[in-house]
Amino acid sequence: MDVVVHLMEPAAYSAWRRGEALKPASLAQEGFVHLCFPSQVAVVRLRFYPTNAVVAVVLRVSKLGAPVVVEDSYGHGAYPHLYGPIPRTAVIKTVTLKPDEPLVI
Repeated sequence: MDVVVHLMEPAAYSAWRRGEALKPASLAQEGFVHLCFPSQVAVVRLRFYPTNAVVAVVLRVSKLGAPVVVEDSYGHGAYPHLYGPIPRTAVIKTVTLKPDEPLVI
């Protein structure tokens, strides 16, 4: 596991661009940041962002600085979870995807 992806709404991405580390609400509420493997992006988009554009933040796992654990995600299969904020230094690239547009890394 070298690369993982965090999906977020464009407005949230714009707000984060002004900050240091990304701390999504799930970090405070659940204790971790939801991530996915590149092969899971289409499934996650369909479940949570079916008709909206979404920003895919592609991350280098070795630069995340906190544990990434692959766990069952509420009965939907094994997904990576980051137990800490996403540092800017881990970002490889960001891509705004339109509905039904695949992620190309």
